[in-house]
Amino acid sequence: MQSLPPLILTILIVNVLFSLKGFKDTLFFNRFKFSIAAVKGGQSYRIVSSAFLHVDMAHLGFNMFALYLFGGQALAGLGVLNFLILYFSCLIAGNLFALYFHRDNPYYSAVGASGAIMGILYATILMYPEMKLALFIFPVPLPGYVFGIGYLVYTLFGMKKQQDNIGHTAHFGGAIGGILATLILVPSVIATSFTTLILLVVVTVVTGFILFRKN
Repeated sequence: MQSLPPLILTILIVNVLFSLKGFKDTLFFNRFKFSIAAVKGGQSYRIVSSAFLHVDMAHLGFNMFALYLFGGQALAGLGVLNFLILYFSCLIAGNLFALYFHRDNPYYSAVGASGAIMGILYATILMYPEMKLALFIFPVPLPGYVFGIGYLVYTLFGMKKQQDNIGHTAHFGGAIGGILATLILVPSVIATSFTTLILLVVVTVVTGFILFRKN
């Protein structure tokens, strides 16, 4: 197993400790989770605090495993300060997008670091265009951009259907935040990953238009 850089390890530990507290303390969990009604009522801290809570060990484990897999690569490409900017900007972007998308549903709530993790994933795809990814259910390595495009399409379908408990809106907001933040923090990816970038943008725009256009 690869050793974790101190910053990645610190973020992982904070997520674990905060989540474990939430597992045992319902009042704590409800106080810090993302809630449309609460955020609109002035409790904007939940936009950040909810990203350190998780529903259960599987949810926590999946997000922390993804942080373990991609955090070190993103940190190496960005440096400490820019990595922190990326992490928190994607975390916030994911929940702000969820706040907008679910603005008419005061009962909507969510937790999880998925927005930040998605931002890290897409930043890594852009900074390392030669990388390949494989899934447990499909163990054949695919180019990073193929995975990135496929996941964005899947997320858009999930947002449209809203038939599961996955926070698709936070995933989408975090992914877009990660792409934009990477363009700002590492503008050289415009040249080194131009094709990947164009494909991500075109597929996202076209798919979103098809799914969400008025009938």
